Amino acid sequence: MKRAKATQLAAASTPETLNPARLVEADLAAVEAKLARLLDSKEPIIAEICHYLVDAGGKRLRPTFIMLVYRACGGPDARVDEPIDAAIALELIHSATLLHDDIIDRGLLRRGKPSAFARYGFGPSLIAGDYLFCRAFEVSGRFEERLVRTAAQACIQLTEGEVMESRFRHNAAASLADYINVIDRKTASLFYAGGKLAAELARVSARTIDAMAKLGTAMGLAFQMVDDLLDILGPEEKIGKPVGSDLRAGIPSLPVVLGVERSPELRALFQNRTQMEGVAFERALDLLRDPEIIGAARRLAAEQIAIARAIVGQLEPSPYRDSLATLIDDQTSREV
Repeated sequence: MKRAKATQLAAASTPETLNPARLVEADLAAVEAKLARLLDSKEPIIAEICHYLVDAGGKRLRPTFIMLVYRACGGPDARVDEPIDAAIALELIHSATLLHDDIIDRGLLRRGKPSAFARYGFGPSLIAGDYLFCRAFEVSGRFEERLVRTAAQACIQLTEGEVMESRFRHNAAASLADYINVIDRKTASLFYAGGKLAAELARVSARTIDAMAKLGTAMGLAFQMVDDLLDILGPEEKIGKPVGSDLRAGIPSLPVVLGVERSPELRALFQNRTQMEGVAFERALDLLRDPEIIGAARRLAAEQIAIARAIVGQLEPSPYRDSLATLIDDQTSREV
């Protein structure tokens, strides 16, 4: 696979001269090449669904993060195939969760086109997601038990986070602490695992491994917080799905959690499972776009960015460290 495609897949919002993926584009090309092979199956429908989802792109943020952490920690070329496989495994897990999320949410649009669920239906999409999970652990099999355990723990947290989120749907009593707990498991867990695995594979100290794991958590939390803002701000062509999808599904996103504390009207609308359509939906969306709510959500995301930047600052100076810092800063530039 050509290097240009790997560069295009990562950090699309970043100017070319500052693209944090540039220094690891050869690594990302290797990720893409092996990932494409792993999507194939003896059953054509499985391969078709997997390629339909994964080949649609996405920013490949997790592989870029893993490879930059590995390089910034001084990981050598001689062992670069190890973090490449770790990046592939976590990207496969992430892709599997996208298939399953769209089934759970009845999501009809993903990355600007019909979701796999909309195109192929419940059963085939579910099986394809299971297939991707299996492929992820096939790749992980090369690693020591403690490394496989890190990936497995991320999967456990993902499933727990999904159930927790379902429990809080249309629940206006969900607090900010509840929200953080959900996204820590559902989103940040893969970034945590990525930072930890990359550092361990670079053979750095236990202190640095712990720091890179914490970096992953801060990165994941910030990413999800900004995603939640984009869900209510749009536009659809930017976010690749209908504006307000989380709101319509009753998901207590960050703006919702902050908004129901401020607005009794929004609280009543969010709790009503039968009226989140039409005029009621538009009114709820309008209430969520209150500048105070948007500002509070942005500040919370900025706090996580600051934590991540402080951790990165502990690494030895290098172009990889600088690119990792740029990747972190890019999360705030995703806001509109």
